[in-house]
Amino acid sequence: MNLKELLIEYGLEIDDVRWYLSADMTARLIAMKDEPEEMTRFIWSGRLEGELYGMAERFIDELQDRLDRNLTDEGLIRTMISEIVAKKRERNRRR
Repeated sequence: MNLKELLIEYGLEIDDVRWYLSADMTARLIAMKDEPEEMTRFIWSGRLEGELYGMAERFIDELQDRLDRNLTDEGLIRTMISEIVAKKRERNRRR
């Protein structure tokens, strides 16, 4: 199975994956609100920057690699893609 073809099948683009991952990062940052020093270190250390740089492309490549090595199955990937579709719909409703 080719992940990029699967994204096309669901009508998704790289921007939709980026939005999904951005929403996940937002939730992670909000979870740190009671630990401002932890959040500051996360930003200061460059870890935030490292995670953001090319995040959608890396995400797709890593998932494809896991699929190719049989470390995950199509059902789990389709579940994740359904979550991306849901985030895309939420974003489009708010425009």
